[in-house]
Amino acid sequence: MNKVFIDGHAGTTGLLIRERLEQRDDIELLGITDADRKVAKVKQAVMHEADAVILCLPDDAARESVALEGINTRFIDASSAHRTNPAWVYGLPELNGMQSEAIISADRVSNPGCWATAFVLPVAPLIDNGLLPSTSHLSVNGVSGYSGGGRGLIERYETQQSEQPQKLWHSRPYSLGLTHKHLPEMVKYSGLTTEPLFQPSVGHYHQGMLVSIPLFAQLFTNEVSTDKIFQCIADRYDSEPCITVHPPNDEAALDQGFMDPQSNNGTNRLDIYIFGKHSQILLISVLDNLGKGASGAAVQNLNLMLGMPELAGLKT
Repeated sequence: MNKVFIDGHAGTTGLLIRERLEQRDDIELLGITDADRKVAKVKQAVMHEADAVILCLPDDAARESVALEGINTRFIDASSAHRTNPAWVYGLPELNGMQSEAIISADRVSNPGCWATAFVLPVAPLIDNGLLPSTSHLSVNGVSGYSGGGRGLIERYETQQSEQPQKLWHSRPYSLGLTHKHLPEMVKYSGLTTEPLFQPSVGHYHQGMLVSIPLFAQLFTNEVSTDKIFQCIADRYDSEPCITVHPPNDEAALDQGFMDPQSNNGTNRLDIYIFGKHSQILLISVLDNLGKGASGAAVQNLNLMLGMPELAGLKT
């Protein structure tokens, strides 16, 4: 039986990873008391015993845990500390045909950011196949449930909902300085050479994410259609069980013309939609920011690293 230690198990992502793993009979979860969670010697001892350690910590704390002396275990880092570090493997198995194998053999895997997952997966195939130039200047917009901001933001939104339900914060843009921490990985793994203009927002609901990437026909290297874009993206993910690429203008996926950012909640699924017309095309990703965007992705990577079925303990 494989032994796993979640360093930072009390946070939002850590709790959900624990929830997924504690139901399994092929994983033994190693524990640590709250009093000892910042005691280096205690953490070292637990890490020595673990086959894998999942870091659910702030960036600096994640770096400190990895740097503890004499630790030879395998790490999955759910923070953004190592996502563009060349010494770490990016934990997005669907990124290309070789990424799963890289994760399987890696000792250091960095879990992707939720926004980056939603952006990279629809865009990378278009760049890799030469439809979209790597020099393209793209914009991306999205809305996520407030759980994406961690415990502090969850408490703020839930307090507002209980104390002032008539004044809910239905949608609030943030990161308006255009320096969101997911941007470096969005650039690196999509194949772009310049940052997209990224404008995220938070909705007054717990979890679920919808990300939109508008594309003008003039951006493409040759004449394209929604069908051609669909075929390019669908071919890339044809064998990926967590990703569904919908045919162009899939009205059946809508609720009276509306799309629900919460439709994949509780799953490790990501849906890619293609809407529009010849001159203007809209790519949309929908996923659970706490599932495929965080804890589900970590469990998927853990399964690969430990030689278990890739989707063990996950719902698709």
